[in-house]
Amino acid sequence: MHQTVKAGLAATQLPGRADPAPSVDRQARVAVVHDWCPDFRGGERVIARICALFPNAEIFTLFDFLPAEVKEAHFKHLAFHTSAANRLPLVRRYYRSLFFLCPFLIEQFDVTGHDLVISSSAAFARGVLTRPDQPHLCYVHSPVRYAWDEQFSYLEQAGLGFGPKGFLFRYLLHRLRVWDARTAHGPDLMLANSSYVRARIRRIYGRDARVVFPPVAIGELEYREDKEDYFVTASFLAPYKRTDLVIEAFNAMPSRRLVVVGEGQQSRRLRAMAGRNVTFTGYLDRGEYVKTVAGARAMVFAGCEDFGIALAEAQACGTPLLAFERGGARDIVRPFSTVGQPTGILFSRQTVEAVVQAVNLFEANREAITPQACRANAARFSQDRFDREFLAAVGAVQDLHLMR
Repeated sequence: MHQTVKAGLAATQLPGRADPAPSVDRQARVAVVHDWCPDFRGGERVIARICALFPNAEIFTLFDFLPAEVKEAHFKHLAFHTSAANRLPLVRRYYRSLFFLCPFLIEQFDVTGHDLVISSSAAFARGVLTRPDQPHLCYVHSPVRYAWDEQFSYLEQAGLGFGPKGFLFRYLLHRLRVWDARTAHGPDLMLANSSYVRARIRRIYGRDARVVFPPVAIGELEYREDKEDYFVTASFLAPYKRTDLVIEAFNAMPSRRLVVVGEGQQSRRLRAMAGRNVTFTGYLDRGEYVKTVAGARAMVFAGCEDFGIALAEAQACGTPLLAFERGGARDIVRPFSTVGQPTGILFSRQTVEAVVQAVNLFEANREAITPQACRANAARFSQDRFDREFLAAVGAVQDLHLMR
C-alpha cells in the first residue's frame, strides 16, 4: 500500500507544465547529497544548478576531488561535507573500488537537521538516512548500473570470471543489490533524468518517476552553422562509452576525420588502435571543448547514456548527432522518422558496421539536418525549464508532508 501511494503521487502531483509551487522556500536549509565528485561532469552540473536554486544548500558527498577553480565558479560559498574515506592516502586512484563500503559511508551523513533533503543519485546518495517527517526528493541519474542489468558487461570488461576474485565481486554486488532495493522507497518522490532511466526505475524498484531532463546552459554554448571537415566523439574514455566502436568505424573510413575528446582508463588502448585519420585531444578546458564540438560536422556516440548532457550540448551548438538509439539519445535526437525537422540519426546496433552505415546515411542526407534545427531542439533542455519542473517537484514533496 505504501509503495502504491508514492507511485500515484509521483504520477499525479507533478503537472505537465510545471510551475514553481508558491510554498517552496528558496532560503530553506537544504542538504544536497551526491554520490561523489571526481570531476565536473553531468551529475556535478546538475547539483550546481540545484544549489543555484537554494543558496543555503550544503553538499554531502562521499569523495570530493573538484579543483578549487571549479568550486569558485560553480559552488562559491557552499560547504562540502565528505566521508571519512575521502581522507585515505591516494584515494583518488581507487575510490571506485570502495563501492562495497559506500552504503555504510552514505548512512553516516547526518542531514536530519535540514529542512529538505535532495539526493542526486546514480548509486548511493538515495540511501541517506532521513527523519520520517523530512521531505526527501531524489533525482535519479541511474539505478546502480554495475549492480543490476549491466553487471555482466562490467565484470567481463574487468576480466572477472568465476575465480576467487570474481566470486568475491559477484557476492559484493549481490549485497549492494539487497541494500539498493531496501532503500528504494526512502525518497518521497523520484525524478528520472530520461525516459530510459524512468523505465529502469519502474523495472528495478517498482516505482514511477517523472522525467525531468538535466539543465543545459544553452546560452553559454557557441552556435556555429559553418562546420569543419571532421566528426567528433567526446566522453570519459571508459569501456561502456564504446568509443572503440567509433574509432574502428573511422579506421574503416580513412577519408573521414575523427577527433576524440576526453581521457580515461582506456586512453592508451584507444590511441594504440586508432588510424592516422583519428586525432586525440585529451582533456580540453570548457572553452576549447565547446569550440571543438561546435565546429564538428556531427558528433558520433556509440555508448548507452542514461541521458547524456554532452549530446544535448552538441545539439545546442548546432551539431547533429549520430548515436546508439538506446538510452537518453532517444529523448535528445529527432530522427528522420519523427514529426518536424530531424536533428540526427539513431542506429540500432552497437557494431562497427552500424556506425559506418550511420555516417554514410548522414553524409547522403546532410542538407536535411540543419544546425538551426539542432539548436531549436536543444531548447527543450534549457535551465529555465529545469528550474520550473524541479521546483514543482520540491513543492509536491513539501505538500505531501503537509498532508500527513
